[in-house]
Amino acid sequence: MGLLAGATMTTGGLLSACASNGEGAASQSADGLGVVSSSGANQAVQADPATPPQPVGGKVLVAYYSAQGHTRAVAERIAAATGGDIFEITPENPYSDADLDWRDDNSRVTREHDDQSLRDIVLSQVTPDAFEEYETVFVGYPVWWQMAAWPVNRFVRDNDFVRKTVIPFCTSTSSSMGSTRQTLEQLAGSGEWLDGQRFGENPQDGMVEDWVESLNI
Repeated sequence: MGLLAGATMTTGGLLSACASNGEGAASQSADGLGVVSSSGANQAVQADPATPPQPVGGKVLVAYYSAQGHTRAVAERIAAATGGDIFEITPENPYSDADLDWRDDNSRVTREHDDQSLRDIVLSQVTPDAFEEYETVFVGYPVWWQMAAWPVNRFVRDNDFVRKTVIPFCTSTSSSMGSTRQTLEQLAGSGEWLDGQRFGENPQDGMVEDWVESLNI
């Protein structure tokens, strides 16, 4: 079984369902199981395009968890397209490459998959600064064993999305988004959740931007 739901295993990747970048731990590695970068973690950082567009539907936040960088790359493109801010969801105890090795029955991610009680991951920062000011929140993640990578769970569960539009997105080598959106929406218990979008490890030029434009936010 792969960490990512229905995702195909990628060399050296642990997670890869909806996020072949380590976002899926099991048979995929979209956002792959890899070292989580700490850059930009714990704070909302203004995207830095030359001339950032102004969001039509109010302030936009792009929050994401990325294990191997694939989800991060998509998040940055969404932020650039919307003129939004970025917030990296960062585990207080980051995953190492060994932690993300889904082929190892004793690795951290495998033990967490097998024991649901281990999936409540403590984050360095749960709520972005001035979170109440954002009207639209993108939530990005890789897919692990057909589930959204669990570091995202606490972010979704412990924040108030009332009067916010929430748009999920994920990365994977082959798996679909599956029921990850519905599961996260139920966990959040608030907000207007849209269907969202799944991307491969390296979306073609314009693919992310065209999707964002179709949202009319």
